[in-house]
Amino acid sequence: MKKDRNFDDLAKKFAENIYGTAKGQIRQTVVWQDIEYILEQLNAASPLQVLDAGGGIGQISQKIAALGHQVTLCDLSSEMLTLAEQEIAKNGLVEQYRLVHSPIQEINEHIPAPVDLILFHAVMEWLVDPITTLMGLLDNVKPGGVISVMFYNYNGLLFKNLICGNLTHIEQGMPHRKRFKLQPQQGIKPDEVYQCLTEAGFDIMGKTGVRTFHDYMHHDRMGDYSFEQVLDMEQKLCRQEPFLSLGRYIHVYARKPLTEATPTLMANLNHSNKDKG
Repeated sequence: MKKDRNFDDLAKKFAENIYGTAKGQIRQTVVWQDIEYILEQLNAASPLQVLDAGGGIGQISQKIAALGHQVTLCDLSSEMLTLAEQEIAKNGLVEQYRLVHSPIQEINEHIPAPVDLILFHAVMEWLVDPITTLMGLLDNVKPGGVISVMFYNYNGLLFKNLICGNLTHIEQGMPHRKRFKLQPQQGIKPDEVYQCLTEAGFDIMGKTGVRTFHDYMHHDRMGDYSFEQVLDMEQKLCRQEPFLSLGRYIHVYARKPLTEATPTLMANLNHSNKDKG
């Protein structure tokens, strides 16, 4: 029976490879721009309640916590949580955090009420049933709150295999190659994520391609550039089509409508109809 990926065996290596590289820096930069916009839209007078679902060491949520917000970080891996605890203490953010050792699917047991913001970043591609897990998380967003979802893009994975000439691998359905332990187990089709959000009544606020071209470059034998140029170009292209949809990851964020907005709208419509009569 398949199980969700637990990173107890690779926690330190995973953290170093994800966050200590050019790929990680690009990812952090473009996603943080979106998070800043989300926080601006939430415009809270008091600290937000944030859930970092499958948050690993909490790189993004620590930046949110540093702004004064309260974060619950859950992860399946106890080793990841140990690393997160060390990083959080080192950055002086212990008072802003609550760490929960739990599968995402059981997070309802650990949070008392829906939250203002959920981060669900680079987790879906490691799950047995990613869309069902996402659907379950949506119930934990309070009305007016936002979910921020970043996933390993199926289209980006397909494009990478096409330009590398891995046509047989594509024809076989692009099965996960076990020798690449840090490569996600599957690509997630963007339309399935967007459909899940909209069918749940969420309004998609924005989409961003994460590493729209960096991973496709032949870094050893092409071009004249600096990393600063690459980062600048990624930021320029990441929200434009067709580049957005070719990102190795896609970040999409969506807002749950305020439930009290519906009666207000109906009242306005009724009033308008009376005026016409």
